[in-house]
Amino acid sequence: MDAGQEFAFEDNRTGPGNGTEADDDDILDAYSQTVIRVAGSVTPHVAAIEMVSTRRNGRVRVGSGSAVVFTGDGYLLTNAHVVAGTESGRAVFADGKQSDVELVGADPLSDLAVVRGLGRTPPPAVLGNAEFLRVGQLVIAVGNPLGLSGSVTAGVVSGLGRSIPVRAGEHRRVIEDVIQTDAALNPGNSGGALADTKGRIVGINTAVAGLGLGLAVPINRTTQRIISSLLKDGRVHRAYLGLVSTPIPLDASAVVRTGQKEGLRVVEVIAGSPAELSGLQPGDVVLQAQGRAVSSAESLQKLLFEEAIGQPFPLTVLREGNLVGLVAVPSEMG
Repeated sequence: MDAGQEFAFEDNRTGPGNGTEADDDDILDAYSQTVIRVAGSVTPHVAAIEMVSTRRNGRVRVGSGSAVVFTGDGYLLTNAHVVAGTESGRAVFADGKQSDVELVGADPLSDLAVVRGLGRTPPPAVLGNAEFLRVGQLVIAVGNPLGLSGSVTAGVVSGLGRSIPVRAGEHRRVIEDVIQTDAALNPGNSGGALADTKGRIVGINTAVAGLGLGLAVPINRTTQRIISSLLKDGRVHRAYLGLVSTPIPLDASAVVRTGQKEGLRVVEVIAGSPAELSGLQPGDVVLQAQGRAVSSAESLQKLLFEEAIGQPFPLTVLREGNLVGLVAVPSEMG
């Protein structure tokens, strides 16, 4: 695949229902038929992957999970934690066909990674756009853990714009802007597809948090940029702040004072991070970064690419009713 080539990205806006009523049996049947249809269309694009690493005692299995074919020339999306410490492996598809794969690149901050199939792979899934998801919307999680071909669960979007802390070795990191669902996941589903009712992939499932929640990395314009960087350079040069946040609505007085309806409440500040060194504190509500309003983890993440590394990064926060100006200096994400 040409590193500069763009992949399919389909708008998945959903309109209001037609207001018709149905009895409970009809509703449950329609729900079941939707899940069956989406599972049937998505499962062929989802592989079980088993990654290995070369060590002194030979090649050993290191990680396993699922992956989704997203280009016509055999590139697959999965989780960074699934491929951590590996170089190659194999993909097994729902029809039993196999392909060797090699690691192209990984981005721990988004928990996304790209591997390339070295043999024949199924056609690509269609990528949707998580920016149009709404809380309460039906989503279907499809994984392909080894020995459990076509593992499917369904649920609704229960939260958007979340950020979660994870541990990678001795370091703590924050995965931004995850989708929270009540579709149950297990570690073998990590790297699998989260699809909307049209069968478009709106997220890559991750079980890295171990919270008993269904979590997925969204497919949106920011992650498109991340994926393109992985295809081109094998990595993403990211600026790192080190905070865990959640979007919240502002109260009426704050709306009047700031002109904003939402902000990012800081849940946790990672010790020793640029956020802590700037004076940011848990409970602060981030309103602006670099002079731009932020109201979701994605709106902050959009500002934290290579050009922000080592540069002054002004923040405006609401703290105990007062507007406070802070300046962080993001470091490069290692």
